[in-house]
Amino acid sequence: MQMRLTRKLIFALLISSGLVSTSTVSADPAAGLSSPEQANYLHEIKRLYNTQDERKALLAHVNKLLMTYALRAGYQVGQADRRDLIYSVALSAKGELLLREESRGESSTDIAVRNQRIDVFGVDPYIRYDCPTSGISCTLNNPHSGSAMITIVRDNNGAAELAKAMSFLIRNVQKG
Repeated sequence: MQMRLTRKLIFALLISSGLVSTSTVSADPAAGLSSPEQANYLHEIKRLYNTQDERKALLAHVNKLLMTYALRAGYQVGQADRRDLIYSVALSAKGELLLREESRGESSTDIAVRNQRIDVFGVDPYIRYDCPTSGISCTLNNPHSGSAMITIVRDNNGAAELAKAMSFLIRNVQKG
């Protein structure tokens, strides 16, 4: 993110100094979605999951990250009601993602499952997240309401990677 900001600042400086013409600037907003950095990210995800299907690779990556950064009862030292929070994402109807939240108590017999449909059409695909320094968890926010959608263990890098993968998945589903 810092690198993108630096590039934008350098490019703005070059335009203002007249070293680069403004005709090279693309007014097409979709051009920002197909930058070499993003194409490289998608290529690496497809290679990692050994598939040419971008959507399958993104789904597998999101679900792998959700398992890796799941908020487990073992991380909740000192909490009164320690529970595992395990999420998974699947494709539902056209233009929808199905988010499954499984909450398990310490005894493993107390299980609650909640499903949430996320309509991706008409939303900003960028997933925002919050990792408060005083807590044990990070939350990824619902693109519709901005409310907490997913709770994971507090890991800034993990939350950033998961938000990035979810954003790419939403963009992919929005394409149809």
